[in-house]
Amino acid sequence: MSPATAEATDQIALRGAPVEEEIIQRAKRSYERLPILEVILERFVLAIGPALKSYVGAICEASIDATEYMPMSEALEGLPNPSLISITEASDWEGPFATIIDPSLLISTLEITFGGRTAERSSWKPRSFTAIERKIGREMMTLILAELSETFAKLMPVEFMISHVETNPQAMVLAPPNTGCLRLRVHLTMDDRDGYLYFLFPYNAFSTIRPILAQPFHGGALGGDKSWQKKMTDAIVDTEVSVAARLHETTVPMQEVLNWRKGQVLDLGIDADQLVTLCCGGHELYRAQSGKRRNGRLALKIQKQLKDEEEMSNVLPD
Repeated sequence: MSPATAEATDQIALRGAPVEEEIIQRAKRSYERLPILEVILERFVLAIGPALKSYVGAICEASIDATEYMPMSEALEGLPNPSLISITEASDWEGPFATIIDPSLLISTLEITFGGRTAERSSWKPRSFTAIERKIGREMMTLILAELSETFAKLMPVEFMISHVETNPQAMVLAPPNTGCLRLRVHLTMDDRDGYLYFLFPYNAFSTIRPILAQPFHGGALGGDKSWQKKMTDAIVDTEVSVAARLHETTVPMQEVLNWRKGQVLDLGIDADQLVTLCCGGHELYRAQSGKRRNGRLALKIQKQLKDEEEMSNVLPD
């Protein structure tokens, strides 16, 4: 027996339960991992910080503190009581899941939002939530669920809607106690304040898509940090580029080029209505007709697009 196995056996024995019975109980609680869902949640957590920054007006950073698979009864026992719990329903899912804001995070959000960031952090004493605390908490959860919906869209379109809000996790009926679930705990910092977000995903909430979420993830383009993608797109759009109008291109011997003299007329062999090719970065983009405006300046009228719409959409925003 290895030292790790012996230590685990000793811990089981100390609980007073037979080793065999405890092993059987642990085997029953061995829940299938959901790698694709874990990847989606990782990408989702990356997007929480920028989304909340625009809401509270402070630098926000989010990181995954724990991703755990456990029975629903154990998941509920580990939640702060009281806390602000939104029971969330999803289109095309078989059941709801829960989004939980712990009181310390809610109070921190209120203090920063209403200009109390210069004061010392308030301590939380268990009590009922006020109407304004519920309102701010619901707005936060709506914003967070919108980011979750956008992250899920990389895999499948889904819309999340808050059904109702509760405050006592022990009285919450989300799924049967022995139902397996994934509990995600997210650590969120706002300036010098912090708190936690919790997400409970019961297995029976997404029975239909569970085979997809259980597939191994081998890397790829699933998810992504949307905030950085938008910044890069904005930077590309505002970048100045050089566009060349190429009238004609031909091949001539080097000896002929060396014999050219000042005043010599070069016959390019083109008509007056020859289309001009617009180039950028060495790539041909458009064919255009040349002409003059009323002020006498030369102008080009685009006649044909050389790049497919699909190729252009991969580079330029809508």
